[in-house]
Amino acid sequence: MILHDLISYDVLRLIWWVLLGVLLIGFAVTDGFDLGTATLLPFVARTDLERRVVINTVGPVWEGNQVWLILGGGAIFAAWPPLYAVSFSGFYLAMFATLFALILRPVGFKYRSKRDGRAWRSRWDWALFVGGFVPSLIFGVAVGNVLQGVPFRFDDDLRIFYEGTFFGLLNPYALLCGLVSVAMVVMHGGSWLVLKTEGTVNARARSYASVASLATIVLFALGGVALWLLVNGYHFTSEVAPTGPSNPLAKTVDVAPGVWLENYGRYPWMMIAPALGFLGALIAFVGFRAKRDLLPLLGSSLSIFGIISTAGLSMFPFILPSSIDTASSLTVWDASSSHLTLFIMLVCTVIFLPLILVYTAWVYKVLWGKVDADAIKEGKGHAY
Repeated sequence: MILHDLISYDVLRLIWWVLLGVLLIGFAVTDGFDLGTATLLPFVARTDLERRVVINTVGPVWEGNQVWLILGGGAIFAAWPPLYAVSFSGFYLAMFATLFALILRPVGFKYRSKRDGRAWRSRWDWALFVGGFVPSLIFGVAVGNVLQGVPFRFDDDLRIFYEGTFFGLLNPYALLCGLVSVAMVVMHGGSWLVLKTEGTVNARARSYASVASLATIVLFALGGVALWLLVNGYHFTSEVAPTGPSNPLAKTVDVAPGVWLENYGRYPWMMIAPALGFLGALIAFVGFRAKRDLLPLLGSSLSIFGIISTAGLSMFPFILPSSIDTASSLTVWDASSSHLTLFIMLVCTVIFLPLILVYTAWVYKVLWGKVDADAIKEGKGHAY
């Protein structure tokens, strides 16, 4: 027996679909509070010392948190090559804007305190805001466009042709999803600041994050209603072989309103995902109002898990629908790497992912506790 035949091709495809979701959720939960903290920076911190406190809450961990973004991109490249090719080429300008904003963060962290001038530091503070807000918005806009379908097609030789524009991505439903993402990230960043700060910064973070948690609930509900009434979903009109070759053109697909919600009727257990999206945000809100420290972070993390899972479960088995040639839509069953490739990658993941989780947990344990403003004033114990 060949070793990789121990796990069937369809099961491996399903496992890697789940792992892709795990990596995206891992990025949103870890780097999400970095983005949210940066977005809140100009509003929760008014003095230079307060802003240094906020920056130092994420200073020791933000670089490690971005490992999840790299892992996610690598997993897409290796496990879902057509998805990587379409998304990274079709969303090129959006990706460039996101990377530019993300690059502002390390530069802002490193250069902000190199000079004492108020104007100098203020400009870098707003650069950090851009580095948090823009990726949060664009990631949500990307999800909104994926749910609606992306304008790409394959020819008979499986060459990719993308026929969209950057401004075409900024449609009303995608922008609504972008607002969901921003509200979710601000809620999460506020929950992190509540855990890591004291005094005035803590109080302001609670106030802003309380509003963000309510906004997450309202916007998530609006997004679901719009998905039901206004967005066409995709469904198969031909037989699909879960163990068949990775050829997106070997099927036929149609669109119809409300199709994205059919999975919840077919598999009622999937309702857990949107329920957790709402429940987590509500738990975070209650934690903020009750002046609890850890509860809001747990609630916001639960909400992120539920919201991202809702998008993935609604679309399953589609991972990137095409709005101009429905047959070109990418699915779990026809857009993966080979059986052997998925198996080898799974073995590597089983070995290395637990190591990453253990190391990450150890880092957070060592760095646990609130940021000490007095230590920052004395110039010891903090990086920025």
